[in-house]
Amino acid sequence: MGPIRTLALIAVTAVAMSGCAMLRQAAPPRTAAMPGQLEPIHAAAITNDLAVFRVSSNGCTDKDDLMPVVDRMRDGSIITLRRIDEDLCDHTLADGVELQWSFEELGLTPGTRVSVNNPYQLPPTT
Repeated sequence: MGPIRTLALIAVTAVAMSGCAMLRQAAPPRTAAMPGQLEPIHAAAITNDLAVFRVSSNGCTDKDDLMPVVDRMRDGSIITLRRIDEDLCDHTLADGVELQWSFEELGLTPGTRVSVNNPYQLPPTT
């Protein structure tokens, strides 16, 4: 193999490897240093510049009991919903409650790409 072919092969390999590095997504934020407890969610939707979550409730969960933590990434943002105050009521709501935050409340620009960093809690089987 001639020196020009060898250099060409090295160049192509370097470009291919750098392309793989550029396609890698940033790792989701680490949740250990965040306030409160990581909240398992029943559902989440990002629509019309709103972040909507369905979470478990014993009958007293409201928006002030949870804190959305927003991490800005290169190509969007990641929301991690954290429970700050425990729901100590004793009237469990099978479907949980729906809570929503506007992008303005979250400090996000309208149209921002958003993903959610919470685990999903499946409903109990009967």
